[in-house]
Amino acid sequence: MNEDRTPPRRQVRLSPSMMCADIFQLREVIRTFEESAVDYLHIDVMDGAFVPNLTLGVDYVNQLRSATKIPMDLHLMVEDPAEKIRWLSPRPGDIVSVHVEATNHLHRVLSQIRDCGAKPMAALNPATPLSTLTHVLDDLDGVLIMTVNPGYAGQKLIPAAMEKIGALRRFAEEQGVPDLAIEVDGNVTPEYGRQMAVQGADILVLGTAALFRQDVPLADALIRFRNHLEPANTSVIE
Repeated sequence: MNEDRTPPRRQVRLSPSMMCADIFQLREVIRTFEESAVDYLHIDVMDGAFVPNLTLGVDYVNQLRSATKIPMDLHLMVEDPAEKIRWLSPRPGDIVSVHVEATNHLHRVLSQIRDCGAKPMAALNPATPLSTLTHVLDDLDGVLIMTVNPGYAGQKLIPAAMEKIGALRRFAEEQGVPDLAIEVDGNVTPEYGRQMAVQGADILVLGTAALFRQDVPLADALIRFRNHLEPANTSVIE
């Protein structure tokens, strides 16, 4: 019998960025995401210090939790995240990403997240090398690769950051953690999304480049994105 050498199938999950949603249509947006079976709701928490912007906070997260059972994908772009994780009350099934650049005690922060029952992930700015993850891989459920500098929606993708996706997939396999989840955030257009999936991305954060557009209804934009992504779901690069 011939050995099957087909690369394993990697199903990509979608995490719409709630900072891009129209707050005046939030119930309708959430209903659409529930009906469309999105995997997570991406929540950008910014403090105006680690990044030059202020966005979604504790009250917003609590209101979302009361409105839907979709798991939260909490992206903390804040200084001293250890002091702020408990404010957001992470739950089992949630993702919590903290930036390696934002804390001197990454192991401690990741342990806090796991103690809440949530999935700890490390986020990397575009210029941050993968080598910063060497001694924390066993403490991670995944890594969030930023393909734009964090802080604002609508930025152009940084090409060098795209290359980190495939490099991280190979690095994780070499280090014996092939199941490490890779999330990508920043200018995820349908075309870029397919390239990211081929490189080994597991979770894609969808913002204005893919979903939240004036010319396409939200449900239709999700269908179009998934249809465009489908060829990339057949295999991943080894």
